[in-house]
Amino acid sequence: MEDAARLGFDPLIPWVALWALTAGAAVLWGVYVYSRGKAWLFRALAITILAIALANPLWIEEQREPLKDIVAVVMDRSESMNFRGRTETAQAAYDQLRRAIEEDENLELRIAETDPGADGTDMYIALQSAMSDAPRDRIAGVVMITDGQIHDIPEDTSDSGQFGPIHAMVVGGEDEVDRNIEIQQAPSFSIVDQRLEMRIQVNDPTEQRVRVGVTINGEARPDQTVPVGEPTMISFTLRRRGENLIVLSVDGIPNELTLANNLASARISGVQDRLRVLLVTGEPHAGARVWRDLLKSDPAVDLVHFTILRPPEKSENIRTDEMALIAFPKAKLFREKLDEFDLVIFDHELRPAVLEEAYLDRVARYVERGGALLIASGPPYPGAYILYNTPLGGVLPGRATGEMVDGRFVPQLTDLGKRHSVTATLPTEGWGPWMRYMKMERGESESLMQTPDGAPLLLLNRVGQGRVASVMSDQMWLWARGYEGGGPYAELIRRTAHWLMKEPELEEELLELETGASPELKATLQTLSDSPPKLTVEGPDGVKTEHDWSLTSPGHYQTSLPATQLGLYRATSGKLNAVTLRGPTHPREYLDLRATTEKVQPLATATLGGVFRLGADGTPDMPSLRRVGEQGPAADPNWFGLRERGAYAVRATESTTLLPGVVGMLLACAFMMLAWRREGR
Repeated sequence: MEDAARLGFDPLIPWVALWALTAGAAVLWGVYVYSRGKAWLFRALAITILAIALANPLWIEEQREPLKDIVAVVMDRSESMNFRGRTETAQAAYDQLRRAIEEDENLELRIAETDPGADGTDMYIALQSAMSDAPRDRIAGVVMITDGQIHDIPEDTSDSGQFGPIHAMVVGGEDEVDRNIEIQQAPSFSIVDQRLEMRIQVNDPTEQRVRVGVTINGEARPDQTVPVGEPTMISFTLRRRGENLIVLSVDGIPNELTLANNLASARISGVQDRLRVLLVTGEPHAGARVWRDLLKSDPAVDLVHFTILRPPEKSENIRTDEMALIAFPKAKLFREKLDEFDLVIFDHELRPAVLEEAYLDRVARYVERGGALLIASGPPYPGAYILYNTPLGGVLPGRATGEMVDGRFVPQLTDLGKRHSVTATLPTEGWGPWMRYMKMERGESESLMQTPDGAPLLLLNRVGQGRVASVMSDQMWLWARGYEGGGPYAELIRRTAHWLMKEPELEEELLELETGASPELKATLQTLSDSPPKLTVEGPDGVKTEHDWSLTSPGHYQTSLPATQLGLYRATSGKLNAVTLRGPTHPREYLDLRATTEKVQPLATATLGGVFRLGADGTPDMPSLRRVGEQGPAADPNWFGLRERGAYAVRATESTTLLPGVVGMLLACAFMMLAWRREGR
């Protein structure tokens, strides 16, 4: 505690009224002087004493408790501090600074740290949080220990003076070199098989042009050469629907600060413009409308549907221009337009005159080149071949006998169907019956559904680059009508069609790697194998680790593993590969890792602080600490200052009136009487 005294006022009337009365009296006194009044001095004394009396001056004696000045030290804990001895240097600088502050009994230390897992270095936000409850008249200054790569410094620094002076201790060498690649603009989605463009920039102090490696979902694409230091557009195409992880990379350079920012990535969704489906129904039947309605209900499907109502060999004495039916345009469809369709469906058998073997052979070649074919078998025509006995039979799964079996039965999943991605998620309770199916030999194809006696009903097969599926019954329409409970016909057709068109999520063998909110990776494996290979994961630092799988459901395995580093992770299990990125796709923290004073200098200048380089060898060259006054610069090349604010708290007070109101009134009246006497002479 310390004693102090000061002059104070407790006016008898409001200050506004007091100043108004005083101003009015002064004006009248001025008029009096101008008119050559004789008692101008006595009148002036009377007005002055009256004003002082109304102001009620007090002599105040106080017992004051000095308050410590507050200094904030903000530590940069971002990932860019983990290179070339920066962390050790920053810690040594902090230890020295803390000892110097603790030696001064008039300083109170507050410590703030940035979030090490954040996208960027938000030191100004950390400072505001630490000083949110600090009285502004007690703030002596701020010291930031950082590499200078700060991402939240305000453009308008006028409000920063309340924290000033702000000093920056920059760790890191002045001769650091680093090559980095930045994705400046990338679309969020792109149409599959159409060229997309992405704007990037490579920064490199040593080269004029560099090669950029491109991988999409772990698959390497041709390198592209780009100029250094300027925005450049690169282009490529996506080949699959769903999320695609694009990773761009550049080679390292000698003595480079880090390779962590030699990678940049973006997640782009691949979308199909419209799926073109060709549906050919061999003859009208009860299930034909089911196929048509289901495909037409999907807005993403562009359906071309033909139903053969009049066989070509049927002759009638009717003029062509009077017929309501059109001829089946087989030449246009199967010679000119076939490759434009994503999926071809043959519903029921076709008469030989409807589609000759030459056209069916074209369909087989279409499948081998990557097309998709779905066969829904129906009763064969008497004396006619079935599709399995045509050139198309070489790509169809199994081999059909052409014999139809009539009788009530309930379809069921095979052991493989319970594991396969197409049917594993289908509900299996309450399925209604079908009434007939076509017999066939399964061969090497995959049978997902069967009759109770084991006859295959749904078969899948891969041929060349394409895929084929066969449904050995035309009774699926009973499920659509809800006959005796119906069945999941819509989901079954949808998933089968998406498998045929190579939807990634419906692959039988699929490895996925995902990141969550916590520093952990989740790996899932979808496989038909009972003993899948171990999972091998390569982290951003190149270290590989092996992990065992845990069975979650038939054909599905899962495992979790720690992922403390930001960056790209690669996973393999046998022949399967997956990649994922932990952290933001364009992390600000890695755009530039070189230590710099440029970003923090405007903030220090605006608050009369200083910026100092400490090096990065673990022994910082710290300037000395001084206490400075309220005004003027607070930094020099060899020292930095913290202001002495002199704040205090009043614990006790006693006041004495210097001019009581009655005494003041009497004195004012006395001087007025003297003025009248002077004027009367």
